[in-house]
Amino acid sequence: MLTLASKLKRDDGLKGSRAPAAASDSTRRVSVRDRLLVKEVAELEANLPCTCKVHFPDPNKLHCFQLTVTPDEGYYQGGKFQFETEVPDAYNMVPPKVRCLTRIWHPNITETGEICLSLLREHSIDGTGWAPTRTLKDVVWGLNSLFTDLLNFDDPLNIEAAEHHLRDKEDFRSKVEDYIKRYAR
Repeated sequence: MLTLASKLKRDDGLKGSRAPAAASDSTRRVSVRDRLLVKEVAELEANLPCTCKVHFPDPNKLHCFQLTVTPDEGYYQGGKFQFETEVPDAYNMVPPKVRCLTRIWHPNITETGEICLSLLREHSIDGTGWAPTRTLKDVVWGLNSLFTDLLNFDDPLNIEAAEHHLRDKEDFRSKVEDYIKRYAR
């Protein structure tokens, strides 16, 4: 099977030799994004939190992958949450697009999968938004942290969930557990 990594190695070998004129640049050209992703994916896989798993449905498309987060503490312990990540062509100047595929009762994730995580924003007023120095590893660790230390009830995207927590923490916990049983197994 030809993967993006083996294609990059083959293309680097062609640079040193004279390629026949019939081979067009478009068949040999690999985007800057894809070159970055080969390095970043290797680093990511070597440094994944123990509560995360990454899956690449197509090894030739490193720009589309799924992340599973299985928190081992807090409100969301015991749940299995799926995220879909798509890395745009303009990466690393713009952040990846991430969506939660698992229905969840969370102040920073809507029930339709939108995510409030500052490092996924191109422009952030607090200065913690996306920057070209960030990597996929930062994104995965940030998503993982939404279930623990980055869980933020003070700046919610899902206002109803945050207000629910403020009104009745035990009932909030009960609803989270119900969502886990129904949607996150």
